[in-house]
Amino acid sequence: MKPRTDDSAVEAMFKALRNEEEGTPWLVCTGALTNAALMFAVHPEMAAHVKGLTHMGGAIGDKFTDAPMGVLKGHGDQGERFGNWTPFAEFNIYIDPESARAIFDNKVLAAKTTICPLDLTHQLLATSTVQQDLLRGNKVGDARETPSQVRKLFVEILTFFAQTYADVFGLVEGPPLHDPLAVAAAFLPSIFEDNDGERFDIEVITDGAHGSSEDVREGGSQCGRTVATPLPKGQLGVRIPRSVDRQKMWRMIDECLKRAESAPFSVET
Repeated sequence: MKPRTDDSAVEAMFKALRNEEEGTPWLVCTGALTNAALMFAVHPEMAAHVKGLTHMGGAIGDKFTDAPMGVLKGHGDQGERFGNWTPFAEFNIYIDPESARAIFDNKVLAAKTTICPLDLTHQLLATSTVQQDLLRGNKVGDARETPSQVRKLFVEILTFFAQTYADVFGLVEGPPLHDPLAVAAAFLPSIFEDNDGERFDIEVITDGAHGSSEDVREGGSQCGRTVATPLPKGQLGVRIPRSVDRQKMWRMIDECLKRAESAPFSVET
């Protein structure tokens, strides 16, 4: 594959956003916030330039929603966990908590930011019925016998960690949908419910042990935890939806798969 640009990821991101009219571009982040935080640090004017930012990341816990969040081994119902990398932290935040904190501490940016934490994504489960609908095309009377490669690949990726979700988080109905929610929040915010405009101040904890070894991850450190504090009504802050219209979201996924099926495919060399 030939590189499309010689720019770094940060500069390529900056130029792509800058080339759009002010107040129109939207940045969607589905991993660590490292590059996004660096871009806004190097080009601080972009915080006012973008229309919004959405991120799939974080875990609030404390019954923020009714989604199952998991149980610490050996602690029964009294040992709730809500992070997926440590008991307290979600992976996308944990791997670079300083960058996440920089994003949420930027008041201009925070006022136009939406996050989709595990408390939200764990509500949207790919049940066996959903999986079969996606494979068949979700069409009444569809006689398709063999799913397309696009649909088979999507469902395989979606269900790759199904057993882990069942064993660790108690998501026995099916695995959750994560990143597409952050995309949908950028252009279809109406399918998300946020208690009539509820907004939050988010603090990312950066103190404490940090690493990938099991003794660090399960040792009780709260590094990477996202702490959400509700703000007074009307005060600007981060939007954290409490729920999503499941049917509309799955219909949108199905429509995206239909478009992918009909799109021409080519490999650039």
